[in-house]
Amino acid sequence: MGDNVEERMSKANVTMTARQASEAVSIVDIQGEVTAMAESVLMAAHAQTTDWNARAIILNFSGLEYMNSAGIGLLLKLFIRANRQKQRLLICGLSEQYRKVFDLTRLNEAADIYGTEAEALAAAG
Repeated sequence: MGDNVEERMSKANVTMTARQASEAVSIVDIQGEVTAMAESVLMAAHAQTTDWNARAIILNFSGLEYMNSAGIGLLLKLFIRANRQKQRLLICGLSEQYRKVFDLTRLNEAADIYGTEAEALAAAG
């Protein structure tokens, strides 16, 4: 039984789908849980948007079910990486609970937060 539990725990319970909104703007739809296990999925989605030469990336959290402190650390890592690549990050679809978490952790200072994808797209230009 131990092997099964380890196998289950080692897999990310998240999907992140990258899509192009325009030549310069990409969107990453986040579904599920953002924890330490989501690192490879998030970085792969970011790599895809970078391959598309996205100058602005919208992280759509409307499908977020859960995020812990390791997930917040993972987002910080992404923000640093995007900043180094001169990419602008925008956030949309956060529940009120996670909007407060972003305020408390100051993640709201690393990326602009919008209520809807349409608002983020308009701001991304």
